Amino acid sequence: MVKTANEVMQEVIFSVVIDAVEALKAASKGLPNTLLRDINAIHANTTFNDLPPELQAMISGGVRTALTRLLREGYSVSPAQGAPPRNPPPQSHRPDRGPRPGPRPGKPPMRRDGPNERRPAPKGGRPSRGPRPR
Repeated sequence: MVKTANEVMQEVIFSVVIDAVEALKAASKGLPNTLLRDINAIHANTTFNDLPPELQAMISGGVRTALTRLLREGYSVSPAQGAPPRNPPPQSHRPDRGPRPGPRPGKPPMRRDGPNERRPAPKGGRPSRGPRPR
C-alpha cells in the first residue's frame, strides 16, 4: 500500500520525537534532576550546539534515516534552490504616461469635496471626514 507524504512525515516525526526523549534520558545518565534540567534548557532560541551530544547524534542520525525513508517511499528529495523568479509587475494600461507627480513644493495639497469641487485642505494635517465618534 502506498503511503501519502503526510503519513510518511508523521511516522518520521513520531520516531524522531521518541528517539529524542530516549537520547535525553541517556544524556542524563538516569538522574531525574539532570533530565529535568536538560529538558528545561531547551527553548525556542536553543541552537543545535546547545543540545547534549547524545541528542545531537540522534538528530543527525534521524535526519539521515528520514531522508533515506522518503527516497525509499518514492518521494523526491533534492537540494534547495533559490526561490523561483518573481513575475515582473503588470504594465500600466497607459504605458505612454509616467507615474503621477506629487504635490508641488510649497503648495498645500488639494482636497475634493464633490465631483468637481477643489479647495485647499485645512491647515494642521489631514482633511476632516466628518464628526469623530466619541
